[in-house]
Amino acid sequence: MSAPQTTPEVLWAQRSSSSDPEKNYITLTIGAPDTEKPSIDLKSNSLTFTGHSETKKTTYHVELEFYGEIDVENSKTHATSANVSFLLRKKELKEEYWPRLLKESKRVHYLKTDFDKWVDEDEQDGAPDDIDAMGGMGGGMPEMGGMGDGGFGGIDFSKLGAGGGADGMPDLGGAGGMDFSKLGAGAGEDEEAGDDDDDDEMPGLEGDDKDAAVADKAEEADGKGKAKIQEVS
Repeated sequence: MSAPQTTPEVLWAQRSSSSDPEKNYITLTIGAPDTEKPSIDLKSNSLTFTGHSETKKTTYHVELEFYGEIDVENSKTHATSANVSFLLRKKELKEEYWPRLLKESKRVHYLKTDFDKWVDEDEQDGAPDDIDAMGGMGGGMPEMGGMGDGGFGGIDFSKLGAGGGADGMPDLGGAGGMDFSKLGAGAGEDEEAGDDDDDDEMPGLEGDDKDAAVADKAEEADGKGKAKIQEVS
């Protein structure tokens, strides 16, 4: 039973020059780990790669038809346990970049830009050319940066409790700058004032005074009536 066939990831970047062949090239990195004696067929307009990996139990295979011509004799390849890299010299010296790697403009899922090596066309003159005879051409996507300290847009939630009370709550600067601690003090003073009022003697009821006065007048009138009766008799 033959091993399954896998299309490997291909990363690419480029530089261009109208006068210097050493600065007019394509870099390719084929992600085919642990391939033993891969078959590489490089032509002026295409590349066919086939390599079997015993550790991955698969055979990697990919065919690329280039947008422009390649100088095969001056191109180089370099294999590691992780990938196989290529330095392909463009045959035509030209200042402009290739608009794409492949002849056809359709998008393929396995082909990606190698951002570790990519430099924009208008910035390549000032960029360092650190590729030295296939040295340092290891592949792989660039490491993605994290959210940074604090995360969530850089908000440091630990600082929200700074300046707060024992419970870690922030100061309530709103509500018109009210100091809620003073509200409790005012309430205590009102309660103390209420206690003092309770200690004073309660005033007499107005209705009771009127009843007592009526009773006194009734007794006085009754006494005068008895006196008149005695005088008459």
